[in-house]
Amino acid sequence: MKRINDPNHARFITFSTYNRLNLLSTDALRNAFVDQLVRTRERHKFSLYAWVLMPNHAHLFLREPIDGDITAILKTLKLGLAKRVLNRWIKLDAPILERLVDAQGTRHLWQRGGGYDRNIYTETEFNEKIGYIHMNPVRAGLVKTPLDWAWSSARWLNGEHEGQIKCDARLQ
Repeated sequence: MKRINDPNHARFITFSTYNRLNLLSTDALRNAFVDQLVRTRERHKFSLYAWVLMPNHAHLFLREPIDGDITAILKTLKLGLAKRVLNRWIKLDAPILERLVDAQGTRHLWQRGGGYDRNIYTETEFNEKIGYIHMNPVRAGLVKTPLDWAWSSARWLNGEHEGQIKCDARLQ
């Protein structure tokens, strides 16, 4: 996939687990993702407007800094979590490991490739994407309302900031 790196626009990004397996289906794994997202944001200093983690994919709505590169942000986030999770599963000799091996014998947590990436240009699109992100767990039948899902920015944007990842509320 060709990325158009335009730091003047917000970016809606989707990336999936390997073969869209439900690899992030426990609280501990989802919390590890949150921790890695916080670390990645501290390192790369990007604006984060909304996010959600699902059992088999994630959506991020962000804007990289003027001198930033979305590829570096995603690499830090995805590789950082993959190393932690795969190393833990290797120590535990987890049965899932055999389903994460490609034809070359390499283990993966994330699907190869860049995922889905779209530049957002208008306030209408901006609001649309935030709504889409927050409704993801509802549409998947995981919760009744977006505020019931702990692994998203819905609570933060609703004013509940305790223990949540700080989000930037609007285009800058």
